[in-house]
Parts: sequence; C-alpha cells; structure tokens
Amino acid sequence: MTGRETSVDDNYTGHVESGSAARRRLPGATIVKASVGPMDNNAYLITCSHTGETLLIDAANDAPLLLDLVDRYAPKVALIVTSHQHGDHWMALEQVAEATGAPTAAHQLDAEPLPVTPDRLLANGDTIDVGDLTFDVIHLQGHTEGSVALALSGPAVGYAVQLFTGDCLFPGGVGKTWKDGDFERLLGDVSTRLFDVYPDSTVVYPGHGDDTTLGNERPHLTEWRERGW
Repeated sequence: MTGRETSVDDNYTGHVESGSAARRRLPGATIVKASVGPMDNNAYLITCSHTGETLLIDAANDAPLLLDLVDRYAPKVALIVTSHQHGDHWMALEQVAEATGAPTAAHQLDAEPLPVTPDRLLANGDTIDVGDLTFDVIHLQGHTEGSVALALSGPAVGYAVQLFTGDCLFPGGVGKTWKDGDFERLLGDVSTRLFDVYPDSTVVYPGHGDDTTLGNERPHLTEWRERGW
C-alpha cells in the first residue's frame, strides 16, 4: 500500500483534473487516465479484464499517485511504455518500474535519454500483448524522432479503436515541432499512419489534456497544414 488514495471518477468524460484520475469501462478492458505533474501529463493504465494484466503508458510524474492507482486498480503491470523521450513523460519511470518490477519499453530512437534502459525496443508495426489485449505500435516522427502511438482494437474494446498518441496528436492539432520540416513530417505521419488507417470512431487519448476522436479532428487536417502548426 502507498498510504495515499487518489480520487478516481467512474463517470468517464475524457477530462481529468490535475492530480486525479478517471476510469473508463469497456467490454473487456478498463482504462484509468490520470493527470500528473506540473504540466498535467496524462498517464494511462489499460487493464485486461480477463487476466488483470495492465499496460502503463507514460509513468510521467507523481510516482505515489501512480503507485496508488496500480495498487488499487492494476496490480499486475505487465509493461511500461514511454511514448517519447521528453522528460515530462518519464519523471516517475524509474520509481514505478522499480516498485512494480515491470519491464519497460520505448522506441530505439528515443531510448537513450530515459532514466531506465528499455527492456524492449519498439518499432513501427510491432504488437504488444497484455493479457487478451493487443496494441499496435505506430512510429510517428516530428515531435521527436522516436515517438510512438499505440492502437488497441478488437472485442475487448467493443471494436472501437482506442488510440494513445503521446504528444503527436491532440484536440486541435499535432504536437509541437521545433526544426524546419518537422511539422510536415509529423503531419504526414499522423495523416498516413493514423487518419488514413483508423475510422472516425477512433478515440484519441493524448499525452496532455482531454480526449477526442479522429472524426472530430479529421475535418481540420487541411486547416492545420495551411497554418503550419
């Protein structure tokens, strides 16, 4: 036990207040979304209802909060994936990995800055199996060189794709870029590897802020391209 009990809202709306969490129930899985740290990073615990095994996406900050959620809702963490190398997404990684004993994973191009050497290196087209859940790994470049999104589909989620996009796609646009050409690369990857592949019903879980759907964002792709960010 962590000695701390985090507020968890079972009325899931896609919005989570800082320092709290919300739980979404799907036919064969649950998703606990927590907002942690000064940058309101989202951390996600996706649990297979049949086996109890969990995938943690981004042990971003506030290890006591995350470990409390693990203790109460996801005691069998099978893997911790870091979506990309930026420090606000891995501040609690070392502590959470040590406390849970879970292996860690990231894309090779973003692995070096992480405080824990990944046990598994991810590549585009890989799959991650957690209990009965299968996540497809999607490599997206532009925000960082080794950012990954994860797509979960199938009967456990009612055949509505659940897409975890890190800092590559948000409500209202793609993630921040810094160098010439990186915006075009990121929008290109997001267009061809997300919007061209998955339906409008796909739920998008970003690295910060509220959820959205591909259907809500798709009409704005031309606008994003024209504005250049």
